[in-house]
Amino acid sequence: MQAILREHIEKIVPLTDDEFTFVLSHFTAKSYKKRESLIREGESVKYAYFVVSGLLKLVYNDTSGREHIVSFAMEDWWESDFQAYYTQTKASMSLQCLEDTEVFCLSFEDYRKLCSGLQKMEHFFLEKAIGGHIGSQQRILSFITANAKERYEQLLKRYPSLFQRVPKALLASYLGVSRETLSRLGRS
Repeated sequence: MQAILREHIEKIVPLTDDEFTFVLSHFTAKSYKKRESLIREGESVKYAYFVVSGLLKLVYNDTSGREHIVSFAMEDWWESDFQAYYTQTKASMSLQCLEDTEVFCLSFEDYRKLCSGLQKMEHFFLEKAIGGHIGSQQRILSFITANAKERYEQLLKRYPSLFQRVPKALLASYLGVSRETLSRLGRS
């Protein structure tokens, strides 16, 4: 697991062995079972999670109780309720396992220590945040400008493995379509 984290970080910043030892000292490795929650709406958000193996879904439940899939997170991705994490407020979303999942957890306090103790890591997290912002804007634009078929094709092109790993009902929710519509799109 440690080698996976190091390889992930070194895609952006090189680390000496001593630097990686310092970085690793700020993380906690944890395993979760399918259907287990890492974050529950209304609770404090203790960690940002780096996914080593498995699959997560970030969910927002509206006032009528309807579940909205905000994102999926698979291997080599980071996930959390980032607003609650960075502002140290209560979660407005839930993070749940769709598969048995192994993660590295980074508390907000350790995130701050890591960034102040090793400038390379501040740069690493900045680059990850920029990538996340770009991804969020692309998703918003797809909902504004693309029809259901185009959103389906974009998702299939960018993340084909999701179609084998995620139940159709959850993919439909993520795309903002009914399960029936998703089935039609998959046949066309």
